[in-house]
Amino acid sequence: MQKQEKTIKQRLSLSILHLVGWQMEVEALPPDKCIVVGAHHTTNWDFFAMLMLMFTSNLRFSWLGKDSAFRGPFAPIFRALGGIPVDRSSSQGLVKQMADAFAGTASLQLAISPEGTRTKSRRWRTGFYYIAVTAGVPIVLGYVDYPRKIIGLGPIIIPSGDINRDLELINDFYAGITGKYPEMQGKIVIEEEGDGAIKVIDDVPGLAERMEPQEMAV
Repeated sequence: MQKQEKTIKQRLSLSILHLVGWQMEVEALPPDKCIVVGAHHTTNWDFFAMLMLMFTSNLRFSWLGKDSAFRGPFAPIFRALGGIPVDRSSSQGLVKQMADAFAGTASLQLAISPEGTRTKSRRWRTGFYYIAVTAGVPIVLGYVDYPRKIIGLGPIIIPSGDINRDLELINDFYAGITGKYPEMQGKIVIEEEGDGAIKVIDDVPGLAERMEPQEMAV
């Protein structure tokens, strides 16, 4: 197969990465429809890392934001950068809204930060997983590894519906990834009880409606 010529935007972005001492690693390009996990999210710089990954790979990720943010003067910029407004007051819930969005398009690579915030996160939010299961799309493990100065896309996970097993696979991968502020990283578990034990959720059906909304993705 003939190697595709890089665009000017790709060349420029790669040059900037090399100039600041960073590199990009992509195991495989994501499918047209997928969830792209962005982890670990501990700083605003992660957003710029996502943009560099998009530009160097010639991809277009979409990300979620409060619908109120898309009513101001920056709305056109947010949309141009892949932003999708989310109505949190909707009775449908975020999982249903996003599953419908996947069903209504031929291409949607939705980037979500399971930690939900760059501040200290106790655990990952699992909405990304239930969106993938409900929409029937794979999960691509994206990352920014600050000690090694690498931005990349790792394995592609096909959700089995067994969240415990799938999160264990995801946890194994991210165990070797370190965010800019490691102390801010959330644990890749479902929910912690007061005594430190993990509360296990055994099945997918019926749980999607109870998932908490995601914050703006990385």
